[in-house]
Amino acid sequence: MSTDLPATPPSFTDVLRAARLIAPYLPQTPMWSYPVLDAHLGAETFVKHENAQPTGAFKVRGGLNLLAGFTAGREKAGVLTYSTGNHAQSIAYAARIFGVPCTVVMPENPNPAKVAMVEALGAAVEIKGATLVETAEYVNAIADDRGDRLVSPADEPDLIAGVATLYLEMFTRQPDLDAVFVPVGSGTGAAAACLVARAVAPRCRVIGVQSAQAPAAHDSWRSGEPVRRPIETVADGLATGSAFALPQGMMRGLDDFLLVDDEDIRAAQRLLLTKAHTLAELAGAAALAGLIAVRGEFTGRKVAVVCTGANARPAELQRMLA
Repeated sequence: MSTDLPATPPSFTDVLRAARLIAPYLPQTPMWSYPVLDAHLGAETFVKHENAQPTGAFKVRGGLNLLAGFTAGREKAGVLTYSTGNHAQSIAYAARIFGVPCTVVMPENPNPAKVAMVEALGAAVEIKGATLVETAEYVNAIADDRGDRLVSPADEPDLIAGVATLYLEMFTRQPDLDAVFVPVGSGTGAAAACLVARAVAPRCRVIGVQSAQAPAAHDSWRSGEPVRRPIETVADGLATGSAFALPQGMMRGLDDFLLVDDEDIRAAQRLLLTKAHTLAELAGAAALAGLIAVRGEFTGRKVAVVCTGANARPAELQRMLA
């Protein structure tokens, strides 16, 4: 069921608890540097490979952490959520593990690979709304009547605490990073990075990166209040048209927030493929696009980029290879 109560941000203790809860289900993902990529960028660059997750994206951490904390009564009711794809897979994957009925609502023209994955995991898929904003309005209108637990793609403390475990792994492996670049769609990843960096690596700069063709989170962060923006990006993992309150509040800890064009993200996607042997969807390459945009500031420094997803559309792959 839906709730209007404001969410309380997770604490670092919640992140430690999440790491313990998800450890039986997910091994730590690798984080490697690539000499050819380093030479191209002029910085020692570590790629955190969340594209290696079983769903191909980092959000599975949050889904497992959230559903691990469900009560028996909630399990019987099931979960209802909405997403362009990676969050959908996260909740569907966790629902399958914990035996929870799951329904996912997606906006029109979803990534067929992500739909297939969600359905293969046993979740029901509904298509409603031209954009994620319209999809959210539909889901919020039906949640109480359905009786399921409505899971927001971002305004969920347990989701953010779960996602934050990737940064716990990152800073444990490389505690002396000068900066970490994080792609922003709903903002859970950037919020999580701010939380963990503040606790264990306060000198590390946390820099958010979003598509200029869907700048709602960026513009909300800059203005200090939520705004809506058109969604014109082809990177479905970044295709959010409005800001989410919980991650926005936590993202006040960002040191900077960059906008990059979709074509810059495509170039970063090709760079990951050719110089780091890494297949990323467009959203998964956005962090690297941000680093490329400001690489002069980080010459000779030690930085990390989060490769958040590997679920590229077939047409996206064809264009990249062409």
